[in-house]
Amino acid sequence: MINVITHTDSIPEITASEHLITLEDGAQLFYRAWIPSEPTRKSLVIFHRGHEHSGRLEDVVRGLHLRGVAIFAWDARGHGRSSGRRGYASTFGQITRDADEFIRHISIAHGMPLREMVVLGHSVGAVTVAAWVHDYAPPVRAMVLVTPALRVKLYVPFARQALRMLRLLSRRRPRFVSSYVKGRLLTHDEEQARKYDEDPLISRTIAVNILLGLHDTAIRLIADAGAIQTPTLLLAGGSDWVVDLKVERDFFNRLGSTIKRMRVFDGMYHDILHEKDRRSVLNDIRVFIWGAFARDEIVDTEHEGYTNREYSHLCDPLPKTSARRYWFGLQRAFLRTYGRLSEGIRIGLKSGFDSGSSLDYIYENRARGSLLLGRVIDWCYLNQPGWAGIRQRKANLEKLLSEAIDNVWERGDQPHILDVATGQGRYVLDSLALQPGKNVTALLRDYSPANVEAGRALAEQRGIDGVTFEQADAFDTRSYELITPRPNIAVVSGLLELFPDNAPARRCLNGIADVVEEGGYLIYTGQPWHPQLEMIARVLRNREGEPWIMRRRTQRELDQLVRDAGFEKIKTLVGGRGIFTVSIAVRRRDFD
Repeated sequence: MINVITHTDSIPEITASEHLITLEDGAQLFYRAWIPSEPTRKSLVIFHRGHEHSGRLEDVVRGLHLRGVAIFAWDARGHGRSSGRRGYASTFGQITRDADEFIRHISIAHGMPLREMVVLGHSVGAVTVAAWVHDYAPPVRAMVLVTPALRVKLYVPFARQALRMLRLLSRRRPRFVSSYVKGRLLTHDEEQARKYDEDPLISRTIAVNILLGLHDTAIRLIADAGAIQTPTLLLAGGSDWVVDLKVERDFFNRLGSTIKRMRVFDGMYHDILHEKDRRSVLNDIRVFIWGAFARDEIVDTEHEGYTNREYSHLCDPLPKTSARRYWFGLQRAFLRTYGRLSEGIRIGLKSGFDSGSSLDYIYENRARGSLLLGRVIDWCYLNQPGWAGIRQRKANLEKLLSEAIDNVWERGDQPHILDVATGQGRYVLDSLALQPGKNVTALLRDYSPANVEAGRALAEQRGIDGVTFEQADAFDTRSYELITPRPNIAVVSGLLELFPDNAPARRCLNGIADVVEEGGYLIYTGQPWHPQLEMIARVLRNREGEPWIMRRRTQRELDQLVRDAGFEKIKTLVGGRGIFTVSIAVRRRDFD
């Protein structure tokens, strides 16, 4: 790499403007913006280190000397001048959602397209950036991760286990721990260390749930780093007291991006942005950013192959000598014996764990079974991570569906919904029950006649008008041709992850695109990550009586399929643990 030093006297000084936005949940977020006088579409968005705030980045912005680039930096929820209890958020996923909402605000309010944007995160902010890129798949130019806190060094033995126990015993109120980090452990620069120690806006505590959520998110990101295709620069300190350098290397080596670079600055501590010799750090960042802006957009050809290899592995039987083979065999035996005491497991064994009947039971979320033991087993079954994620997916579906109905209604059109694989349609019916007086019609389709009949009975029982159920194949493009009226809202939920090939997915999406009005909406779900994917494949059976083997699609791959069909994504909602996503896209008017 060629190091290019930009002369400081060639770039005019820019004073930061201060802004405040209100997030969807009412929290107020403070941020600073360094916007050049000449018009620009290029931007850099910076996410500060844990405990800190955007004011600490004034000298970093000046030191980067990025002429013609607008720079933005937030105070995270509970930090600096933003609202919220100091060092606290409900979950680490909440911080990532805040980042997504913040960047969407910047894109709209300041006219900064994501395709001309670079994101930079420091420490906890770097994990936030990596999680946002992984979960939301934004089309940004590149990301810069500065000493990412993928594994925080906790010097007390069994500290994480103790913190998990503390959280378990006090679930109803937040618990906090004080940071052991002082300025002298962050930088060799005595002046910078003094400024850190004396800064009144720095939060000296962090919520236990956030510290543990950071750890759990980092484990997930490392395991699935191959899904990340965004060009990446990772910078680390060789003498970092705060985070583990080996874990940073492991994450970097697993990254799926074909354009990536890692540099370790020997002898530097954790805050390399404020170290004595920070000029070389800032120069590396500057050169990488200019390279990202100069480079043509990356055409991703590998994302399908990444999870296809995983799918092929799940299709292959485990070796007879594998301990996992016997462990999964024990789980299957348990389901066929004691598991039958659970009502939910009985339904799954009878109709398939991916069936509409099974999902309807999961949505109901009321433990039932034979004897007390059966109800206990059923409670454990209903609270597995995947099923908890399914219920969150339903809530996110209803949220985006309600937003789409409101948008169509407010522009003076009658909302017409098409759901191509509705199951028993519970999430649509629940949404319609909250939209009285808007004259909504819904055509709810499913491949299973049993689901169609159950859906009709449910709609009649609830007295919801304007709903038609019919049996249809979502992958038959001819089945869309005679749909009237033309829908302005379409839904495809829980379908695409059931089929490994993209050809049927494209047929489904193209059929929807042919019938949805221009300016209409598509709401689609994804499963970019699942911690129990192998257990499901080796233990559970689908509605066809075959092993339930799923090929998850990265959010990047799924969004590209949707874009190829003629839709442009507006936003994504991510459920707990990043297992399921729900996105909304608009039918492009300029698509041929």
